[in-house]
Amino acid sequence: MSGVKTNGGKSSPPDRRSAAAARPPVMLDVARLAGVSHQTVSRVLNGHPNVRPETRERVLEAIRRLDYHPNTSARALVTRRARTIGVVSFDTRLYGPASTLLAIEQAARAEGYAVTLISIPTLDRDSVQTAVRSLAGQAVDGVIVIAPRERAAHGLGDLRPALPVVAVEAGYASEVPVVSVDQAAGARLATEHLLALGHQTVWHVAGPADWLEARERIDGWRAALDQAGRAAVPILRGDWSPQSGYEAGLELVKMPNLTAVFAANDQMALGIMHALHERGVRVPEDVSIVGFDNIPEAAYFTPSLTTVHQDFDEVGRRGLRLLIDIVDGDPAEVRIPDRVPAALVPRRSSAPPVT
Repeated sequence: MSGVKTNGGKSSPPDRRSAAAARPPVMLDVARLAGVSHQTVSRVLNGHPNVRPETRERVLEAIRRLDYHPNTSARALVTRRARTIGVVSFDTRLYGPASTLLAIEQAARAEGYAVTLISIPTLDRDSVQTAVRSLAGQAVDGVIVIAPRERAAHGLGDLRPALPVVAVEAGYASEVPVVSVDQAAGARLATEHLLALGHQTVWHVAGPADWLEARERIDGWRAALDQAGRAAVPILRGDWSPQSGYEAGLELVKMPNLTAVFAANDQMALGIMHALHERGVRVPEDVSIVGFDNIPEAAYFTPSLTTVHQDFDEVGRRGLRLLIDIVDGDPAEVRIPDRVPAALVPRRSSAPPVT
């Protein structure tokens, strides 16, 4: 026979507390424990201002004790918000895009949003538009596109999605709201630092021609030279890799009166330093080098690398905040580009020229 017999063989009734413990807690459980209505619990979960602080804390304590997790699907039906954003990214092996993606994910988590990621193999107009339209058909409140290449950024202007779109690292001429590090100002800092040390000019190893960031860093480098009354020397180009920096370094050692180089990213700076070392050129005694990005390894190069720091965490926070403001219908001037300042990080790879 099944069941537990007590009181003369009669089966005891089911333990309701055990049954409740066997299932995930629901909003009514939170309300009972906190001694409030389920409407009050809903107000607390949705950040409604008309809840007394002591009541709010009692509800939050009940949520913690029960380990309650709201049913996001049900909430989305009521609020028409999925609390999920879409992100379109690409080649996350590169430090900049990978750091930007991580910063967006962390900022979203801090704001209580989930992230749906679409990673595309080619960052061009058609791929970006297809990815955004795919996300528009899913339960997302808006989309952030990491679009540092020119073809992708221009494609954003043709989008007519049924949800908001924000771009990060997309250049300031984009047709959608943009959050980006001030690349030109960062390049000026790097170049001005080398000129202030006494170098007569600064050579530049630039990134790929179709990257907006590479173009803006060239603009900042040239502006600093113009401001100082120095003629710009020819540009060498790389593809962001240490190998391309190494190849540029082999060309640089042939240049007469070479004393200072600004590399458009730290990986290329590493390649340049390796090439100079192989040719017996000392850094910084013979040639000073400044990079861009401030990758974690930059402090451990030999010598440690002077570089420009990009605050990717701030880019992620501002990008997400901008998207949420648009979703909420904030009337702010969201199309004004939001530029995050860059900062110079001096280390041992730059020094005054030896006279």
